[in-house]
Amino acid sequence: MRSSGHGSAHDPDAFLAVLRPTTRRPAGASSRAATGQPTFPDRGAQQTIPEISRPIYLSGSVRLSDGSIPPVNVVIERVCNGVIRPEAYTDSKGNFNFMVGGQNSAVFADASVASPAIVGPGPQSGINERSLTGCEIRANLPGFLSDSIILGFRGALDDPEIGVIHLQRLANVEGYTFSLTTALAPKEARRAYEKGLDNMKKKKWADAERDLSKSVQLYPKYAVAWYELGRTYQQQKKLDEANHAHLEAIKIDSKFISPYGELATMAAVQQKWDDVDQYTSQMLKLNPYVVPEIYFYSAVANYNLQKLDLAERRAKEAAKADAQHRIPRINHLLGAILADKQDYKGAAESLQIYLKYSPEAKDADAVKQQLAEIEKALAGER
Repeated sequence: MRSSGHGSAHDPDAFLAVLRPTTRRPAGASSRAATGQPTFPDRGAQQTIPEISRPIYLSGSVRLSDGSIPPVNVVIERVCNGVIRPEAYTDSKGNFNFMVGGQNSAVFADASVASPAIVGPGPQSGINERSLTGCEIRANLPGFLSDSIILGFRGALDDPEIGVIHLQRLANVEGYTFSLTTALAPKEARRAYEKGLDNMKKKKWADAERDLSKSVQLYPKYAVAWYELGRTYQQQKKLDEANHAHLEAIKIDSKFISPYGELATMAAVQQKWDDVDQYTSQMLKLNPYVVPEIYFYSAVANYNLQKLDLAERRAKEAAKADAQHRIPRINHLLGAILADKQDYKGAAESLQIYLKYSPEAKDADAVKQQLAEIEKALAGER
């Protein structure tokens, strides 16, 4: 969930720590050793002198379709060759200004619902002028469809202004990653809230707790402040207090979806699968355009509740949304579900995808053994 952009993202691998796939081995199956072909460098390849990278700046603004400023900070993304990379946030006036591939892109910490994970390389001091040709700049706010601005060749001395990106509200979306109560916050409450966010970014959790507690005391209906206070409690392992804060947030604004994700995560750690199913289902009802992790978490919950049909459907929805395969665990889970349903062909395909995109995983050898047994069973059926 992202409301301010600060905090830690939900980690699918950490979430799966409480999931132990029970992929059944087909009768009489045995494991086979996996083999691979080594690759060698091309000795005939000529060495080329790399082009000089220079800092390139871009600026612009984001507006809703009616011309108004978005009520929260919006993530600005750069998409090059299908790779998505968050670059900046808009300010309170809806404007943005950033150095492409610069240090600002390392700030993005909470990508659980609102924004995709950072897929590109690490922060850079500059970028090749030709490499931006054909790239897109777009905005990311769940529940809204963004325009894209296509970039051409850009030099370091070109005018950085690229124009206005418009956001169009999607149909059938009731919930958002921001709360409408934010605009009503008094100045003192907002000041305490902003100070709390600053301390969260610095990982000064006790100070952040103090500031955010003051904020909700000054304005008890400050849903987003309750949410951030809950996340601050989570960082300090105060789970009862965190649970209370997130429940307060959704009691104030039931269409503010971010707290549901935190409640689902805490419930999963405690293996309270009914609660995980409840919170993720509510999120998906309010906003079906959330990131793949939420479908994945729902699949984990229903798998553990032995609701295999629903678990399969959620896992497939997660896989469809994760076109870049940045969460290979989705396919691992789907493979386990299909194996339990004795769909060995589908299970094999899913496990192959998992190994393709996560070859160095700690459980890779175990998954290879499962896959070999499934493939042997399939061969026996032919």
